[in-house]
Amino acid sequence: MSTVTVQPTGITPADVLAVARGDAGVALAPAAVDAMVASRSIVDGIEAAGRPVYGVSTGFGALANTFVAPQRRAELQHALIRSHAAGVGTPMPREVVRAMILLRVRSLALGRSGVRPLVAQALVDLLNADVTPWVPEHGSLGASGDLAPLAHCALVLLGEGWVLGPAGERVDAADALRAAGLTPVTLAAKEGLALINGTDGMLGMLLLAVADARHLFTMADVTAALAIEAMLGSERPFLPELHAIRPHPGQAMSAANIHRLLQNSRVMDSHRDDLAHAVQDAYSMRCAPQVAGAARDTLDFVATVAGRELVSVVDNPVVLPDGRVESTGNFHGAPLGFAADYLAIAAAEVGAIAERRVDRLLDVTRNRELPAFLSPDAGVNSGLMIAQYTAAGIVAENRRLAAPASVDSLPTSGMQEDHVSMGWAGAKKLRTVLDNLTSLLAVELLAAVRGLQLRAPLEPSPAGRAAVAALGGAAGEPGPDVFLAPVMEAARAVLAGPDLRTAIEREIGPLG
Repeated sequence: MSTVTVQPTGITPADVLAVARGDAGVALAPAAVDAMVASRSIVDGIEAAGRPVYGVSTGFGALANTFVAPQRRAELQHALIRSHAAGVGTPMPREVVRAMILLRVRSLALGRSGVRPLVAQALVDLLNADVTPWVPEHGSLGASGDLAPLAHCALVLLGEGWVLGPAGERVDAADALRAAGLTPVTLAAKEGLALINGTDGMLGMLLLAVADARHLFTMADVTAALAIEAMLGSERPFLPELHAIRPHPGQAMSAANIHRLLQNSRVMDSHRDDLAHAVQDAYSMRCAPQVAGAARDTLDFVATVAGRELVSVVDNPVVLPDGRVESTGNFHGAPLGFAADYLAIAAAEVGAIAERRVDRLLDVTRNRELPAFLSPDAGVNSGLMIAQYTAAGIVAENRRLAAPASVDSLPTSGMQEDHVSMGWAGAKKLRTVLDNLTSLLAVELLAAVRGLQLRAPLEPSPAGRAAVAALGGAAGEPGPDVFLAPVMEAARAVLAGPDLRTAIEREIGPLG
């Protein structure tokens, strides 16, 4: 098993994926330990001097002007964690919680939070022992960071709260720590606040979403090309010279993908010079790279934002090397909230245009001589009619989810925290949009495969042959209706996994 070493300079998106999804181990670099020791010495000096500093010798939020006596400051940190662990709802997925814990370790290891190394090590120990806190889905407003979700993680360090059991059940944290050979931590001044004042939940979800979207946007080019091929569409709108005159990089890449996917196809050869075909294909076919390409450019912007956050100090207050401890607003999730909303809009539209191609493939008046609903015996059989209903329902849901969360600020904490980002909500619904997009592209994959099968004996492109081979076992040959839900699930698994893309790239080279 690989190990991610957390340096005082941070970690990479690949590191987050390795820990969240690949179960990589985690270690603290000696330099990160040194950075934390140095910042902790500054906090200890403040304690000794008796200076009033937010979160060290005062209360929190609207209680920022309430002085806390030295003998009660450890109690203050524990009370903070317990009171802020106030989430409700179903638990967040294991991969999200592991990502956010690693990102909190990353933030502490930058040496600006004033915590002892043992606190960061305790989080590392949770990851390495596969102890995953139970983090409810509701609670974060994305300002002062993801307070409630991170508090549910921090509570487990104290031997309190809940963790996810092997089957997703709720297990008492004290029992889980004991079974893993871990000891609860007693927090010192500033440490409770440092454990929860960060954007780690929304950033973790955004990084996972970026990885998912990269795969899905490439697969959207694949399913679009397969659908265009099955509908006897033209490859000419995807010629590189037509996209060089509108130099959006994502558009050029998607067009290049689609053009290459359509080569070496007897299906395409069969009508290339047929004047009976339309001079121009419908927008859902011809404009596929303009939509998917714009989504790619959006994704690049979002990845840039997430990359900046990944090297940011996100805490409050922060401990500066010159000994100052300053309050900041860096915990506010607006950059991540805006990015999540933007990507959700783009992903929703990639799915919407795919559904339009599915509808066209099934419509006997528009699919260029394919049978109605792609059934050889339409009437007695309904073919893929209801698969398109399902796709239409998902498109409608994605449109609702594409409404931005980041404009829904509500004031909290006695008007001290009077503007919040809703970045957690934005990132959470983005993941739902991408999950829905997976299903939408799977329906297009299934419809395109069925269309190409119905073009026999004409041989499809290498991509078409790979898709038919990947899905043929579940979809079978065109014929009488079958129980369709398992076939759609199989299409979704093929679309989400790496094997189909690998098979296609083996034939035509890497896709952009």
